[in-house]
Amino acid sequence: MIRVLFFFGLLFLAAMGFAWMADLPGTIQISWPVYENGEQVGTDIWEQSPAIVAVVVAVLLAIFLAVVWAIRVVLKSPQIASRFFRRRRKDKGYNALSLGLIALGTGNAKLARRYAVDADRLLEDEPAARLLLAQTAQLAGRDDEARQRFEAMLEDPATKALGLHGLFVEAERHKEPVAARHYAEEAAKTAPGLEWAGKAVLGYQAVAHHWDEALKTLERNYAAKLLDKKSYRRQRAVILTALAQKLEDGEPERAFSLAKEAHGLALDLVPASVVTSRLATRRGDIRKASKVLEATWRLNPHPDLAETYAHVRTGDAAVDRLKRVKALSAQRANTGEGAIAIARAAIEAREFDEARKQLKKVLQSEPTRQAFVLMAELEEAEHGDKGRMRDWLARAVTAPMDKVWMADGVISADWQAVSPVTGRIDAFQWVTPESLADSEGAVLEDSLFDAPALPASSPAPAAPTVAAGSTAEPVEDVTEAVVLEAEPVDSVKASAKETSPKAPTGKQGYEGTTDDVKYSPSLSNLPDAASAAAEPTLAEAPEKAGEKADAPKSDPVADPKPDSKAEADGSSVASANSEESGKDEKDEKAAGKDDMNRPIEFPLSRMPDDPGPDDEDDDKAPKTPRPRFFN
Repeated sequence: MIRVLFFFGLLFLAAMGFAWMADLPGTIQISWPVYENGEQVGTDIWEQSPAIVAVVVAVLLAIFLAVVWAIRVVLKSPQIASRFFRRRRKDKGYNALSLGLIALGTGNAKLARRYAVDADRLLEDEPAARLLLAQTAQLAGRDDEARQRFEAMLEDPATKALGLHGLFVEAERHKEPVAARHYAEEAAKTAPGLEWAGKAVLGYQAVAHHWDEALKTLERNYAAKLLDKKSYRRQRAVILTALAQKLEDGEPERAFSLAKEAHGLALDLVPASVVTSRLATRRGDIRKASKVLEATWRLNPHPDLAETYAHVRTGDAAVDRLKRVKALSAQRANTGEGAIAIARAAIEAREFDEARKQLKKVLQSEPTRQAFVLMAELEEAEHGDKGRMRDWLARAVTAPMDKVWMADGVISADWQAVSPVTGRIDAFQWVTPESLADSEGAVLEDSLFDAPALPASSPAPAAPTVAAGSTAEPVEDVTEAVVLEAEPVDSVKASAKETSPKAPTGKQGYEGTTDDVKYSPSLSNLPDAASAAAEPTLAEAPEKAGEKADAPKSDPVADPKPDSKAEADGSSVASANSEESGKDEKDEKAAGKDDMNRPIEFPLSRMPDDPGPDDEDDDKAPKTPRPRFFN
């Protein structure tokens, strides 16, 4: 718009000038002598107004300039033609370079190389074309060619930093940290403002634990404005903490000063506080050690802080440590870390009620595996209850993960100053692994935390055995003990024939539980097939007893004397028992001799919990389930 106004302004001034010249009075005369035969014969006069004269002069000037331009074009035509072809070549080269970069970005290595070759041929000594060729070789997998092209760039000062960066990338791709560190250091010396070089050198020095050199590199990066002041203070605190940990055993005084400086730069850095407190305790400065831990606890509660704070004074009893941990937890109330620390100290101090209270608070708000494990330790230490301990340990398996030191997917048991994967300073954070913390845990009832009140298992009374010839009356329930009075043998015979005992039905209170182990017969006492068939069952015992009682025709107990009836009854029972016992001993000896000649047979064809082969017939009668034993 300004140019248009300027053009119209000039046009207006020109019109005003012509109008002014047209209004001027008078004429302009131009006279020149006329010669004929060498003699002047007269004078020619050209007389016009000023406006006409100005127009004629302008036209003549334009004609003169056009003639001069034409002459110059003719004289400089070779140079103009050369410049034209050179410019055309350059345009074609830059076009090929542009298309090559596009092909490189799309991953077409073959097309990118073709355009790169054209660009390098059309553009002589063009750094971009050489870079395109090197990167095309990298994309195609020709590492040797790429390395040679990057090394050729080192000869030119303008492309030296570019070549060093390419060689650095190649060294990292081939897992050569020594070469990569060398190229990064050379690039940092060549161009101190290169951000990638400064960070790479710092990272490699940190990975190699060269902390003194890392401090110098950090200072250079901060002077070159490669990082802000906040990042500089944090990274310096991390490096100082790592150096203090390294010098803690050999140079405790220097390590204490470095750790104290690191704590001042980053109050929430847990390792710096722990190292400072530990070294202060060695110096005997208990107050300083406590203050450092308290300052960090208020900003960032951590289990290491609580553990160090509990042992800040060596030689204290477990009760004193519990009091100290409670005081630390009160400075940042309602935290899971504080409750866990109190519970751990309470278990050591045998304050089980306090430990149970703290663990209940944690498990009902933010359950973690560590809390479940501590609950198992509490049950074992307080009651020695293995069952409840195993129950809490089983819950710990499926509980959410505890917080860990994690960086770039790597979990470390202890804090580290640099990531082992990327070499990044201050990469480890105290976090819960995201992929392992998706479950929040089951809701725990209050009854789970109560002290166990398991009833004492009382063994059921054994069923009374009915022997042949005995005077005991048959009982209806084998679980009840009945005191029977002695009766005459005749009444015993009659009662044995009239009544029959009932077989026990259903579970007897302890069957199917862990209490039936003590009542179950051992495998050595299990009857075999032959003896089991020969022995009478519990229901058949009274009948066979009655039959044996009727067997002898001459019964010595049939005494006609009524006054000695009780004595006769007693003697008859004793004689019957002695006879039956003698018969049993003979039968056992005979069975023992037969058993010695029989092949060995196992009492069970398979284990009680073995379902048996799959090819059993389904039409067979279902077997009664046997009780399972859980040892």
